[in-house]
Amino acid sequence: MKPDYAQYARELRELLGLFAPPLAITFSAQQPEGVERFRATRPSPTPGGRTGAVPAGCVFWMKATDKTFTTVPEDHANCSVGSLTHGLKALDEAADAEDVAALVASEWVTEDAFPQIPTVKERPNFITYGPLAETPMEPDVVFLRLNAKQAMMLHDAWPQLRFEGKPQCHIIPIAKEHGEVAVSVGCMLSRVRTGMANEEMTSAIPVIHLETLVERLRKASTADRAVAEYAARDSRRFRSAAGHKDSGALEQRPADKKE
Repeated sequence: MKPDYAQYARELRELLGLFAPPLAITFSAQQPEGVERFRATRPSPTPGGRTGAVPAGCVFWMKATDKTFTTVPEDHANCSVGSLTHGLKALDEAADAEDVAALVASEWVTEDAFPQIPTVKERPNFITYGPLAETPMEPDVVFLRLNAKQAMMLHDAWPQLRFEGKPQCHIIPIAKEHGEVAVSVGCMLSRVRTGMANEEMTSAIPVIHLETLVERLRKASTADRAVAEYAARDSRRFRSAAGHKDSGALEQRPADKKE
């Protein structure tokens, strides 16, 4: 039986309190039937030949919140780092690119770091993005945008959660190829290109773990609510004590004036 991705999407939003819908990301050799190509006017190529449909593949995360579309490798080509992580460029090709040279020159990353970056192993002809609730196929990765509290809740449900830094996009192959649920604190390259808010982080979930993760989130959410209620009740003692202290201070003031 086909999984009910719309139900999973609803539960993820409700259990975590997400501000952006969960996305489905799917790698494929063939263009998915009935899914339109992403269309955009490309800028003139840089001297090194870079251009693409968007500044970087991570921008598709922001474009796909309300519609499903598919992309081809050329759509991602403006960002060599993202093209590398998504299996669209080989390491030597990405390493020779002008944008990578700029990143190395700025000391944002070192050359020896690139061979260690996780990548999608098999080059896809198409990468499809869209809301998980309406995905027409089984995705490879479920993608979430999170704040700190939501990341905390995700970690409660999945203690083996893998936390990563730059580049932000490498959590996609971590999920797809290694089967690990990962969170990225983000990277400056992606934050500027996507316009992502300062408090946002991202998470990539292998679809094979989606059902189990949602089940664990249900349990963790119940426990979190119970603890939140306890902490709120316990904190009232301090508010009450502070109120009595303030009241006592006010009562002394008239006497002080008489003296």
